[in-house]
Amino acid sequence: MQIEINNLLFSYDETQVLQKVNLHVCKGEFIGIMGPNGGGKTTLLKLLMGFLTPTKGTIEVSGKIGYVPQIQRTDRDFPITLNELVLLGALSKTTFWGTYPAEVKEKAKQLIDLLGLSAHKHKVFGSLSGGLAQRALLARALLSDPDLLLLDEPTANIDAASSAVIFELLESMKGKKTILLVTHDLKTIIERVDRVVCVQGEVSSFLPKDVCEHFALGLYHTPLLGTKQEAVHAFL
Repeated sequence: MQIEINNLLFSYDETQVLQKVNLHVCKGEFIGIMGPNGGGKTTLLKLLMGFLTPTKGTIEVSGKIGYVPQIQRTDRDFPITLNELVLLGALSKTTFWGTYPAEVKEKAKQLIDLLGLSAHKHKVFGSLSGGLAQRALLARALLSDPDLLLLDEPTANIDAASSAVIFELLESMKGKKTILLVTHDLKTIIERVDRVVCVQGEVSSFLPKDVCEHFALGLYHTPLLGTKQEAVHAFL
């Protein structure tokens, strides 16, 4: 098991964000995380990374974690090139003199090539388009060869070409790494993930075949089965 969350509750001061959370994720699963804004999706990722501590309950995570934040939450004014940003993913492997081993530099180059960023590697990170910057953040997360990859809306507000590159790479890692992807794009992920986890205060898991298209409209509910589901769709 890669992730085990039991009876978790989390609050910011007096504001309860998550409650009665039980979630088990197996190694190699590709999980799509959906839910309303403010429902606790990003908070859940921060809890998994240890940035936050549960108010109650337990979290157990095995393996190395790689994290890809939303591009809007990064400092685009920091004076760093794309290549330097990617290398930060292996900061713990720097030598006493602050240099990177040759094998780390080579792996960074391979990831930059793989994500179609070679022509931009010496450009300032802040000058890149949202799509290119998001690909660079993914390369940084992968440089340490994580067992668990957490992505917080990596394809939100970026170009279609970059979105396609990111999803193509994620699909190539399916079954090899455990992937948790926060997104609002139901259509894009529904045929890719093994399971959909809905976070809206509480956490519910669905198989892709049981997820209603209402999720794409921001209406998150438990599956409606058989004629009841058909009747609701006909009514709408």
